[in-house]
Amino acid sequence: MDATTPLLRTEMPPPSYVMSAEGYQLATYSWGEPDADTVLCVHGFASSCRDNWVETGWVRMLTGAGYRVIGVDQRGHGASDKPHDARAYSMGAFVADLIAVLDTYLLDAVRYVGYSLGARVGWQLAVDAPEHVGRAVLGGIPDGRPLGRLRIEQARAYAEKGIPVEDRVTHNYVTLAERVQENDLRALIALAEGMRFGDADPDPDRPPVQPVLFATGSEDAILERSRVLAATAPNGTFVEIPGRHHFNTPGSRAFRDAALDFLGPDATEI
Repeated sequence: MDATTPLLRTEMPPPSYVMSAEGYQLATYSWGEPDADTVLCVHGFASSCRDNWVETGWVRMLTGAGYRVIGVDQRGHGASDKPHDARAYSMGAFVADLIAVLDTYLLDAVRYVGYSLGARVGWQLAVDAPEHVGRAVLGGIPDGRPLGRLRIEQARAYAEKGIPVEDRVTHNYVTLAERVQENDLRALIALAEGMRFGDADPDPDRPPVQPVLFATGSEDAILERSRVLAATAPNGTFVEIPGRHHFNTPGSRAFRDAALDFLGPDATEI
């Protein structure tokens, strides 16, 4: 089947659960033929596999092009466990979760597609476990500490007591978190607290060496920072997605088309 074949509506299968090293259940989803080349899709903060990849047409596009797709709800999201302890959320834990998923599915190397937090985790997976990532699409990847700008105390007061959030950045994140029905605001606050400092930043001195397509919306506040970060990758390519901001870039057809071209079976791996 090629990318021009008419595509049917993608159904959301029931999750298959993978156990993390600490015993958290991670919801995973599979589409396509088991022996096809696999794309691992990892969503952003306060989103889910359904929200980022199914409802935006990515799974439909990728399976229509002949790929197998494995989707993951990262810890704290979707149908996965949602601990309220900030210590449960670290970059090392997120990367280890994905390795556990690949091991469970008996996958050695995959093509990777991640957005925002999923892109940040993908950067680190490609660096720390390069044998697992042949090439990657990293959308909306920040080079700073966006969660570090949250006023954790205001977000927690809102979640626990309904006190309105006054800080604009924090209000935007709370609104984003409440947009997805199954989100647990307290878990996402714990995630923000655990990830806002420490090893949350991608290290420009230690970039992925695989072919990587970086994509950021033209209206995204992190556009230029993402472009600079992409330039540190020795096999990186950058594409600007016209007319899109951080929260609606995953739904862009231009983003999907650029990713499909980059992931194509004729593309050369290193």
